[in-house]
Amino acid sequence: MIVLKDILYRVKLETVVGNTSVAVNNIRFDSREVELNDVFVAIRGTASDGHEFIKTAVDKGALVVVCEELPEVQVNGVTYVQVADTKKALAFMAANYFDNPSEKLKLVGVTGTNGKTTIATLLYDLFTKAGYKVGLLSTVKVMVGNDAFEAIRTTPDSVTINSYLKQMNDAGVEFCFMEVSSHGIDQHRTTALQFAGGIFTNLSHDHLDYHKDFAEYRDVKKRFFDELPASAFALVNVDDKNGLVMLQNTKAKKYTYALKSYADYKAQILENQFTGLLLKVNDQEVWSKLIGNFNAYNILAIYAAAELLGLETLESLKLISELNSVNGRFQYVISPNEKITAIVDYAHTPDALKNVLETINSIRTNNEKLITVVGCGGDRDTTKRPKMGHIASALSTKVIFTSDNPRTEDPDAIIEDVEAGVQPQNFKKVMSVTNRKQAIKTACQLAEANDIILIAGKGHETYQEINGERFDFDDLKIVNEFLKQLNK
Repeated sequence: MIVLKDILYRVKLETVVGNTSVAVNNIRFDSREVELNDVFVAIRGTASDGHEFIKTAVDKGALVVVCEELPEVQVNGVTYVQVADTKKALAFMAANYFDNPSEKLKLVGVTGTNGKTTIATLLYDLFTKAGYKVGLLSTVKVMVGNDAFEAIRTTPDSVTINSYLKQMNDAGVEFCFMEVSSHGIDQHRTTALQFAGGIFTNLSHDHLDYHKDFAEYRDVKKRFFDELPASAFALVNVDDKNGLVMLQNTKAKKYTYALKSYADYKAQILENQFTGLLLKVNDQEVWSKLIGNFNAYNILAIYAAAELLGLETLESLKLISELNSVNGRFQYVISPNEKITAIVDYAHTPDALKNVLETINSIRTNNEKLITVVGCGGDRDTTKRPKMGHIASALSTKVIFTSDNPRTEDPDAIIEDVEAGVQPQNFKKVMSVTNRKQAIKTACQLAEANDIILIAGKGHETYQEINGERFDFDDLKIVNEFLKQLNK
């Protein structure tokens, strides 16, 4: 049990009705989870408003209600705390409840449209290989030292984040690398965390179903850097025109990285093959198993962050050469007889898809076909769908449009949106197979010796979400099975 006034530290209070010296149990923002003597925080979400469930929470035993509007009927013995923004209040309360765990380790946030998972995960791997106890909060998984937990979303809620960070404190973790999404920043899930550094990768078309426009999306990302303390570092990609925007108002120490522009950390691609990359990083050569121009940026960001966190240069380069690709990020299998290469990648934005296709085209000899299987998720930004269709059909030899995670939408209607972006000169390249498993099978049947198949959009996900249900579905496993059948 903890005293209410202790977890209200740094929360801007407007009105308090009742006693703040009461001992409370847990902090809840879902009324269904409330138990006796809990604090219930009423959050206004996109689907529902927690204020409508205040009575339910009190009936279930909530001792404290934190809200933006005080209810007309107030129950005697319950403390009501009114604040301007409950999401922000929840962030401070969660940090206080778990004794501000982010202050007891070096927490580094990675934000941007593409590359977040790769950079955060590979920094976790690198520092683990260097002998440190390390934590990871990513889209793919959560790691507390060597213990793995399932990730629910890119940036979890404030209570979950601080709970994991507290576990990391208890396990003696020294560094934690965390993906920071625009949703997470906008909803104050990262507010009240003490960051030792922030990394900006790039910015392109994504999440415009949530943000009003690209400018708002950019400005939300910028807010993360605006809030970094003077003791932190801000490391940005200046080949992206938004990189310097991120640094405009930050108090953190500013550092830049780039392949094309003048920067503190520079890299040059010497060799680019399906087996990996040979890079020159600040005049030192390093071989990486990662593939493609976009991964050259990721490697450079990892190298720079490692140095800023105190790792010695030669040790960093040695460890970088040992790193393997992240699940669902340019993972590939090759059929033993026909030597057909199948690549699975999470590319689910126009820019990410373009990067992957351009990388493959820069390596292949053009004697082989590039067959792309791609779709778009339902209940998400619809404006990117025709762009994905245009990019896939322009940069591939053959394209099969299929279902991704349709969620509550009609998968055929989503495919029609994607097809709308195909230019007339590319019509003959395109076909549609709604069933994703059948689409992957078709790609394997169309492929001949030495051809390349790209299966884009789902990457590490091992499910397909249809009408609120999740079904087992693993792109890599399925394409592997079909490729094996070709050899029989």
